[in-house]
Amino acid sequence: MKYRTIAHKLRALGCEELPRRGDGSHRKWYNLAADRLTAIPDWGPKDLKLGTLRAIIAQLGLDWEIFRSA
Repeated sequence: MKYRTIAHKLRALGCEELPRRGDGSHRKWYNLAADRLTAIPDWGPKDLKLGTLRAIIAQLGLDWEIFRSA
């Protein structure tokens, strides 16, 4: 799954992207409901691996099935 798709789903679930500070390929996301923060790699057209994506969703305190259906 590409970063753009992940970002769209996270916004739909109430998460927000924090402002960037400097260069780099990772963006920080915050889940207000769970008070959790994580970094997500933005590799443009490249897909994130499934294990990486599942870890990101767990770090944000979201349920995998709810994320998939969003």
